[in-house]
Amino acid sequence: MKNGTELAAIDLGSNSFRLEIAQLDHGLLKRREYLKETVRQGNGLDADRNLGDDAMQRGWDCLGRFAERLAGFKKNQVRAVATQTLREARNREVFLERAQKILGFPIDVISGREEARLIYQGVAHLLPQSDERRLVVDIGGRSTELILGQGYRPRFMDSYRVGSVAWSMRYFPEGTFSAEAFETAEVAAQAVLDEALTSCRREDWDVAYGSSGTVGAVGDVLQAAGWAEGLITQEGLDWLLERLLKAGSAERLRIEGMKDDRRAVIGGGVSVLRALFALLDIEEMHVAQGALRHGALYDLLDREHEQSDQRSTSVARLARNFNADPAQARRVSQVAHHLLRQLAGPGEPEELERALRKLGWAAQLHEIGSAISHSDYHKHGAYILDNADAAGFTMNELHRLGQLVLGHRGKLRKLDLAFDDAAFVLQLLALRLAVILCHARRDPDLQGLRLDWDGEREVRLDCRADWVAKYPQSAYLLQEEMQAWQKTAWTLDVLNAD
Repeated sequence: MKNGTELAAIDLGSNSFRLEIAQLDHGLLKRREYLKETVRQGNGLDADRNLGDDAMQRGWDCLGRFAERLAGFKKNQVRAVATQTLREARNREVFLERAQKILGFPIDVISGREEARLIYQGVAHLLPQSDERRLVVDIGGRSTELILGQGYRPRFMDSYRVGSVAWSMRYFPEGTFSAEAFETAEVAAQAVLDEALTSCRREDWDVAYGSSGTVGAVGDVLQAAGWAEGLITQEGLDWLLERLLKAGSAERLRIEGMKDDRRAVIGGGVSVLRALFALLDIEEMHVAQGALRHGALYDLLDREHEQSDQRSTSVARLARNFNADPAQARRVSQVAHHLLRQLAGPGEPEELERALRKLGWAAQLHEIGSAISHSDYHKHGAYILDNADAAGFTMNELHRLGQLVLGHRGKLRKLDLAFDDAAFVLQLLALRLAVILCHARRDPDLQGLRLDWDGEREVRLDCRADWVAKYPQSAYLLQEEMQAWQKTAWTLDVLNAD
C-alpha cells in the first residue's frame, strides 16, 4: 500500500462498537479519527442466546453512522471484526446479513484465540520495541483474553467467557453494589480463569499490560484521584472498591474520571480485574494504548503480503501436522493456479492475487483428512478446518476454506455455500480439475488445455486432439466431472474429450 493510504478497523464488541481510521506512513499507522458508541449488544442476548430486536437495531444504527464515514474506502482498506456476543448469538446471521449491507463491508466473526492474537498485535505495535516478556489482559464485555508474548510474537493466547457486561448482569443485576456481591463475582471469575494458571505463571512474564475498556476506565479513575498515570495497582483497586461500595449502586456512583457509559458495567469489570490480580499474582498493570482494533489495522497490512500473512503460516502448520503430501500439494496448487488465471476476468489484479492465495491454501490442505481415514478424507478435512484454531483466520474464512476442501471431489450438492457466488465456484472448479489432472501424482501435461468462462454460468475446457488418446483415465474423469456439474446451476463442457 502507498504512503498516505487510509485504513479503517471496526470492533463490534459486546459493550461498544469502535471505528479507528489511520493513515499509512512508511510502515506505521497514525490515527486520523476514532469513533466509539456504547451499543451494549451483549445485554441483548436472551436465555436462548438469541439477540433481541432492540440490540440488533442499536447495532445497525451505529454501523449506519460508521458507514457514512467510510464512504469511498475500498474493500482491502477496511477490516470489521465481531467478538464474543456474535460468537454466541444463535441468530447472528440475521444480524450480520443486514449489518454488512448497511456497513458496505464484510464483518468477520473471529474466534476467541484470534481475538487474543489481534489484541496482542495491537498492544505490541503501540509499545516501544523491547525484549521484555509481556502478559497482556483484555477484559471485554463478555470475554477476557490473556496473552503471553515477546516483541510482536505471542506464545500463549486464550479467551475466557467472563467479562464486564456478563458479570454485571449476573452479579449486579439491579446495579446494586455490596461486599457480598463483589466477593461472589470475584470467586466466580477466578473459577472460570483458573485454568490460565498453568500457562500464565508469574515466572513466565516480566510486565503486565491491560487493554481496552475496563482497564482504561479504571486507569482514568485512579489517575484522576492522584494515582500514577497509566498504572493500576492492588492498592488502587482496593481504593476503587471502597468507593463503589460507598456509592452502593451504579446509579448513585459519582466519581471523577469515570464516563457515564461505563458506570453500568464497572461492577462486573472491577470484579474480573481484581480476580485476575489475585489469581495471577499481579502487583501492577500498565494501561496499554493498543487494542483489538489496532491489531486489525496492522493485520490488514500483513495480509497484503503472503510472506507476512499469518494465515499462510497457519496453513503450513496444519499441512505439516496432518502429514499432507507436500509434493502433491505443490502440484495441485500450481495446476489450480494455472486454471484460475485462465478463468479470471479483467477485474482488479489484487482481487485475483487474493483468490489465488486462498486457492493455494485449499490445495495445500485438500488431503489433510487422510490423516484420519482415507475413506471420505475430504469430509474429515473439512471437519478439521471448521474446528481448527488457525491464527489469522476468521471463523467464516475457515469455513469457506473447508468448503473448498470438502468440494474438491465427489458430489457437489453436499456444499452449503451458494452456487451464485461466482468467485467461490471458479476457485472450486479450478481445484477439482487440478485434482483430476494430477490424479496420477505426477506433473500433468497441460499443453493445449484451455479453460474459458462466459461470465455467466458456463465453463468450457478445450483439449488438443491427441490428448484423450494419450490420457484416457484423465479423459474419463473429466467426463464424470461434466456430469457432476450438470446437477448444479453451472455447466462444464469438455470439448475434444469424447
